[in-house]
Amino acid sequence: QKQLVESGGGLVQPGGSLKLSCELSGFTLEGHAIAWFRQAPGKEREAVICISGIGGIMNYAASGKDRFTISWNNAENTVHLQVNDLKAEDTGVYYCATRLQLCSGPAVNYLTWGRGTQVTVSS
Repeated sequence: QKQLVESGGGLVQPGGSLKLSCELSGFTLEGHAIAWFRQAPGKEREAVICISGIGGIMNYAASGKDRFTISWNNAENTVHLQVNDLKAEDTGVYYCATRLQLCSGPAVNYLTWGRGTQVTVSS
């Protein structure tokens, strides 16, 4: 059974950084794509960035793309999301999700989701 567990969220001041983790169980990145989504209060869930087992990375951030970095740690079976220069508009629940093979933007294309981790950017 495929499962994903997010961690690493918290309260951060504007301009700060966070490293979120998405631990996979029951499967590995091989043959899959892992995407990070976020959902701000009152808004729809949106894709941030994705990595696939074939090595492709898709950055879906609407702005500030260079603030988001995704990486895969094979030893930990974990996908990390590094977010730098955090802004108030980055506040929300961050989810990781998986689908077979290739990255895709729409949330509807992902079948397995974690429960999310809250990120709050505030002074």
